[in-house]
This record gives sequence, structure tokens and C-alpha cells, in this order.
Amino acid sequence: MKKYEVAKEYIIITLATLITASALFFFLIPSHLSVGSITGLAVVLSNFIPLPISVITMMMNVVLLAFGLIFIGREFGAKTIYTSLLTPVFLAVFEYIFPDNTSMTQDPFLDMLCYVFVVSIGMSLLFNRNASSGGLDIVAKFLNKYLRMELGKAMSMAGICMALSSALVYDKKTVVLSILGTYLNGLVLDHFIFGSNIKKRVCILSEKEEEIREFILKDLHSGATIYEAYGAFDYQVKREIITIVDKNEYAKLMNFLAKTDANAFVTVYAVNEVIYRPKQ
Repeated sequence: MKKYEVAKEYIIITLATLITASALFFFLIPSHLSVGSITGLAVVLSNFIPLPISVITMMMNVVLLAFGLIFIGREFGAKTIYTSLLTPVFLAVFEYIFPDNTSMTQDPFLDMLCYVFVVSIGMSLLFNRNASSGGLDIVAKFLNKYLRMELGKAMSMAGICMALSSALVYDKKTVVLSILGTYLNGLVLDHFIFGSNIKKRVCILSEKEEEIREFILKDLHSGATIYEAYGAFDYQVKREIITIVDKNEYAKLMNFLAKTDANAFVTVYAVNEVIYRPKQ
């Protein structure tokens, strides 16, 4: 990568880490919630360990970071080293600036909702750059890589275990809110990640096959596959064009089909992930 590209990427990662740390400090910590994060577990452990939450978070992140470097890879580890160190630093800065931090909403339920929304923005930015805020994100990335589990579901599975830890210290309401927040966090995270990357698989049966093929290749600069198909009623041979496009390309393709062949038979499927090796 060129230097300016690296600088741009780390600026985005820094901003994403700041967003995540802000969500932790201003919404999670004041309500004593343990919503799917190492910092949430640190909130619980701070009742037993006489250290600042930022320090406890740093200690646990270092352990999980070693795990990530071994099993996930150097690129992921390098970026996560940066964010794992930066998150507790941001928390420590917030602790210094706001020593008497209290809930902004004065309602644990609203704090949980605000936390889920804000932290999902930060984490989705990190995951889309093959990075992590550290902690449970490393576990989620591990499950995603080796078990092909969706990131949101992986976060929920690991996070629920952390949420249950709040039962050691806090009341039933806090435990329930922690578990509910962890579940919602997974759903919202999936929305932010796949909402920006989702593609469409478009299958087209049309008499204007050649015109459609030319449009896909030359105007959309996309690829396509053509299959021979037989109609079940009359066994007449037809040719089906299949292409995978993003949201903008999908809109252009559908507009073109409406003008070129209004009678075309089109089926559309959502595609969450496309894996391929580009031609050299």
C-alpha cells in the first residue's frame, strides 16, 4: 500500500477506535452494563480488582491480542495491536477529563440502546478494514475465519458469556439488559457490515440476451455467466444470464432491463459475500 493509503486507513481506524471508546465510556460504564465487550467484563472485575477500568481492559486485551496474532494473522494483529493499545488510552483520557462521569440519559435501557448503536458504527469500520478494537472482537474474528460464522453472531456468542458475568455483582435488571444489549449489538453490527457490502445475484431470461450481455460487460464492467435452461412446459431451450452486482449497478441494470425488455423474467437474490481470485 502507498504511504498516503496507509495513513488514510489508520486515520479511519483511529476515528473508529475513538467512537468505540466513547460508546464504552459514556454509555456502557456509567450503567454498569456488560454488553459483549472486554470493557464490560472489566466493569465487573473492577468490583474485585482495585485498578482503573482502562488498566484492566489493557491487561485483558494484551492476552487476547497474543491469541489473535497466533491464530488470525499478522495483518489483523498489527492493526489490532494499535487499536488494543489505543482503546484503553482513550478510556484513560476520558477518565482524566471526566472523573465523575455519570449516565447521560439517567436510564440504563436508553444507555444500552445508545451504546449498541454507537459502538456498532465503530466496530463495523474496524472489521471492514480487517482490524478490531481488541478483546472479544478478536474471538469473533477467529470464529468468522475458521467456522465461517457471521461476525454479528460470533460477537453475540462471545458477548453473552461476558454479559452473564454481570450476575456476579449486579442485579437481575442489569444482567437482563446486558444480555439483551449483546444480542442487539450482534444484529446491528451485521446490519452495518453487510448493509454496506451486500450484493445482488440477478438471473435473467430474455429474448434480448446479447444486448443485456453487452450492457453488463461494457457499461457495468461486471462479469456474467450464461447457462442453457429448458422450460418445463415445452422443453424449449433458453439461455439464462447470471451476474452479481452492487447496489448502484443493480439500479442501472434494472433500469436498462425495463427499457430493453419489459417482458424479461428476472429473479434476484441477496449475496452477503463474494470470494474469488481476480484474473491476472
